[in-house]
Order: sequence, then structure tokens, then C-alpha cells
Amino acid sequence: MSITKIFAREILDSRGNPTVEVDLYTAKGLFRAAVPSGASTGIYEALELRDGDKSRYLGKGVSKAVEHINKTIVPALLEKKLSVVEQEKIDKVMLELDGTENKSKFGANAILGVSLAVCKAGAAEKGVPLYRHIADLAGNSEIILPVPAFNVINGGSHAGNKLAMQEFMILPVGASSFHEAMRIGAEVYHNLKNVIKAKYGKDATNVGDEGGFAPNILENNEALELLKSAIEKAGYPDKIVIGMDVAASEFHRSGKYDLDFKSPDDPARHITGEKLGDLYKSFIKNYPGHCKLAQSSGWGVMVSHRSGETEDTFIADLVVGLCTGQIKTGAPCRSERLAKYNQLMRIEEELGNKAVFAGKNFRNPRAK
Repeated sequence: MSITKIFAREILDSRGNPTVEVDLYTAKGLFRAAVPSGASTGIYEALELRDGDKSRYLGKGVSKAVEHINKTIVPALLEKKLSVVEQEKIDKVMLELDGTENKSKFGANAILGVSLAVCKAGAAEKGVPLYRHIADLAGNSEIILPVPAFNVINGGSHAGNKLAMQEFMILPVGASSFHEAMRIGAEVYHNLKNVIKAKYGKDATNVGDEGGFAPNILENNEALELLKSAIEKAGYPDKIVIGMDVAASEFHRSGKYDLDFKSPDDPARHITGEKLGDLYKSFIKNYPGHCKLAQSSGWGVMVSHRSGETEDTFIADLVVGLCTGQIKTGAPCRSERLAKYNQLMRIEEELGNKAVFAGKNFRNPRAK
């Protein structure tokens, strides 16, 4: 079934910044998708198109991306009369129209918004859940529930504290189901709140962009000690491993790394990449739980949210359909984060006794 209408608009994300939302219509009804955005972006990421007009949303408007959809992408797709189940062909049309390596003509936020809406419509056209449609597109016969990586301490560009490193996460790999993993994560989160409150006071339990706590500490190993204490108090030292997303590019300064980059610049405090590597090694030595599986299993794939999120739950179905075995979509706090986790619990409930949880195989969940 082909598309009858597409309309894009500007909405606000969880940080109060504009983002793109797309409504796509077929004879089956309306399918809506919203695009997230990140605070820290790597140099190889597709370009998120912002207006740059400082008189409107401080330059962060996305009216240009919206206009590209409504005035260029929509007419081209309607002319092609492609079925919404032809995801690859529709994506190819948009990429060829854009014609750039990093999607900088239309903006990745424009192309992604339409692509997500098409995917939702495709699932409805086939009469299957979104995760099953995604699995079919990926050529996966099986579907797997992921281990959630809860970002429970926020630093870097996600928080107003002095922590340089961006995400300190807990992964309940010892859980027997996604539901149990959620319960473990929530219990550790509340224990962590009590640990932080007892040590630094109530003000230290304010949360960052992704729902994790943002105590005003500087030393990164101090954050790891807080996690260790909370995990022990919750009673799950044998069921949780620790993970980190350092986002070192955010504090890279002239070939070195500034672990105090939120304070006035002091080059004397900058360290070399070699010393940063030594710091990582010290974390692994002192907090070994989070690296053993990585050492034995090689690289894995993680589906991730962005710090600027919406209520859209697409990535919950995406991670199940792609069978990546792991997802990070914030702490068990803030509705735009929990929307994804709650959708994953619904999916597990829907699958019943056919539900498979990645558990300790989260890096390579399809390994037999």
C-alpha cells in the first residue's frame, strides 16, 4: 500500500530544543515518528540540520529540515508510488535526493523522521508488530530482548556537574528476563539516590538529561565507588556489571584531554591520550565486572537513545528486531526514557514463553 500523505512539523524534545516530527498516512491510518538529538556528537555522525537563526530557539530551530520534507522529499516519494513495505527503496530515494555522504543537504533529522514513519506504516501494512517487521527487514528469524544499560550517573555534556566522563551505567546481565532486569535497575537506582544523598546531601540527587544522578564530583573513580556501594546495598553484586560511555571527544583539547573541562581552562591539567588510556586501565583493574565479557566476546552492537529524546518508542522495537542484545536509553527515570523501557516490557509480555532475554550473552546474543 502506498503513501497518501506526509506532513512534517517542528516539536520540542526533552531538553526543550526543536526537533522533527513526521506524520505519514496510508489507507491503514496515521503513523507518527519523532527524531531525537544528541548533546555530544562524533565527527563521523550524520549531520543534524539546524536553522542557525539566533533570533529563534537560539539558532536550534529545525524549520529548514521540516521544509525539506514537506517541499522536496514528500513530492518525490508520492510520485514514486512505492509501497510502505519497500523500506530500502524509499530510503534509497531519499539518500539519492540528498546526494551527500553525511546527509547534510536535507539533514539526517529530516531523512530519519520519514524513514521511521515508513517503517511503522510497513509493519501495519503487513499486520505484524513493529519489532517483527524490523526483524524481517534485517533477515532475522529470531527476536531477542536486550539487557538494559541504565545510565544512572550523568556527567560530561549531559549534566551540570564537574564530571568529565559522560555516562556511568549498570547492566543487569544476571537477570532472567527483561522484567527482572528493570526491577533490578530500579532498585539499584533508588539505592544510589540514598547513597548520594547520605554522602553529599539532597541537592546532589538532581538528575541530568538522561535521568541519571549528577552529583557535583570531579573524580571519575568516585562515581564508580558510588555505583559499587549502591549495587551492594541493593543486593545484586553478582547480577550487575558496570559500563561507561566516556565521550572523550567532548573534553579533547589540542591533542590532549581535559578531565576538568567544565572549569576555567588550565592546560597544566590536560593529559595525553596515553595517560587517558592508563586511567581506563585503572578502572578495569579496580572495577573488573564491566570488562570481562568484552574481553572474551569481542565487539557488540548497542541500540541507543540520544540525550534529547521524545516520547517515541521506536528504538525499543528496533533493538528487539535487530537482536543486538543491549540497549541504553537512560536511567529508570524521566518519561521519555521510561517510554522505551515500558514498551520493551510490553513486548516481552506479548511474546510470553517465546521471549528470549540476552542476559550474559548481551554482546553476542545469537551465539549458541
